[in-house]
Amino acid sequence: MNILITGSPGVGKTTLLFKIENKVRAQRYSIGGMHCPAILENGKRTGFHILDIASGRKGILASVQGNKGPTIGKYRVNLEDIREIGILALEKALETSDYIFIDEIAPMELKSSSFSPVVWEVLESKKPVVAVIHQRSRHPFILKVKNREDVVIFNLTVENRNQVLEEILELLGCISAE
Repeated sequence: MNILITGSPGVGKTTLLFKIENKVRAQRYSIGGMHCPAILENGKRTGFHILDIASGRKGILASVQGNKGPTIGKYRVNLEDIREIGILALEKALETSDYIFIDEIAPMELKSSSFSPVVWEVLESKKPVVAVIHQRSRHPFILKVKNREDVVIFNLTVENRNQVLEEILELLGCISAE
């Protein structure tokens, strides 16, 4: 089962993903994958970390202070940390985790030519996958993922957040949201 969460920036996609992870973990399942939380300095976003959910290993996905790597807007993307932390986290999750979480499948991560093949392998696996995916991107890989026959896409809004949580937990095997 492949579940994709999309929605406008700031609507709560990552927060929803954390809630799902906590419920799955509470059921004693192992989880793996990656997160890309914002780096805030004096209340301003200056980049994004890349974090291995299972090991806690952390690096830099992108930063305004970066001096090498491709750019997305004002950010320089750190291809080495995508490979050494994000991709390795997904490969390890394929081997050892019951559930795989990805936050997120988006243009920054896709600057690494190695990222999309591993994401595709994860989606092809029999393991339940819950991923945040960029809403407006026309990137060919993002469109390909959204068009898979085995995905269920939830478009998150402020109004439907609680309902979507319940629906996803039900899809993942009747895990109660209570």
